Amino acid sequence: MITYSTENVKFPSIKRRETTAWIRRVAATYGKRVGEVGYLFCDDEHILEVNREYLGHDYYTDIITFDYDEGNVLNGDLVISLDTVRTNAELFKKEYDEELHRVIIHGILHLCGLNDKGPGEREQMEAAENAALALR
Repeated sequence: MITYSTENVKFPSIKRRETTAWIRRVAATYGKRVGEVGYLFCDDEHILEVNREYLGHDYYTDIITFDYDEGNVLNGDLVISLDTVRTNAELFKKEYDEELHRVIIHGILHLCGLNDKGPGEREQMEAAENAALALR
């Protein structure tokens, strides 16, 4: 089950059923199925608080992924700052909706095993995001 909730922000204009079906399709391309995945859409201040408390990081970010996977079943909590998504959309000259969906799937790709911190990983993640967005 995929759940969506908010903290300090209005719910973003996503179509929950379509988004859930899309997430399941993307996970299936990695041989995974979706178990319990929870999205929390929030503001910059809340994600900073989460980043400090759970990761010891003192900076804003667009998404934090907590991975509780069990084998081929995706389980996790994904915290997304809509403030940072909006800022990044402007910075990268992208539509807000496209950037939001990129971040939504970015967390799922992390749960599928992709990383973006090591050499060449950012490019692989970007390619995977683009492939996933094409499935929307």
